[in-house]
Amino acid sequence: MPATPIKPTDVGSAASSLHSVFLEKMTEQLLVAELLQEGWYGLGKKVGVLRTAVDDAGYDVVLECGGILRHVQLKSSRADSTTARQTINIALAEKPSGCVVWVIREENFETRRMSLRYRFFGGSPGEPLPAIPATRRRKAKRRQPERPNMRTINKGQFQCVRTTQHLLELLFGVRAGPADAPG
Repeated sequence: MPATPIKPTDVGSAASSLHSVFLEKMTEQLLVAELLQEGWYGLGKKVGVLRTAVDDAGYDVVLECGGILRHVQLKSSRADSTTARQTINIALAEKPSGCVVWVIREENFETRRMSLRYRFFGGSPGEPLPAIPATRRRKAKRRQPERPNMRTINKGQFQCVRTTQHLLELLFGVRAGPADAPG
């Protein structure tokens, strides 16, 4: 018996949380496809992508373009999410050019497609991650252990990024020109 497709009315319900890992991986795959396409067709450059098997080093993917290497921690949320902060692993600060890309996904059930926009936290290519002050954990209903290797970054500390081209500019310092497309 075929699986029942998720309906637009299921978005934001238990169906989305039950499939959160699937949605996270689909978002990551789409981000990589967008970066590869924009790099090739917009800049005439290849973007290399390396994925980690375990994310305990503070990053999810390593991206390379034009000799610049970026260790990237990925975060994602739906466009209608009320998420106001992200928690990152401070091990990312030990990597040259470490950064965080927060992918905001807009799900369109009519077109059966997802579109992305982004938020970026990081320095220029070649620069380390900006300093992130330690934050205290908020009081929770149940006692939670301290997580000394984690830091919270508020949404306002992230730079808004509307296009994949702009994201590539932030990641690698490259801009598209009229003659940059491959021949």
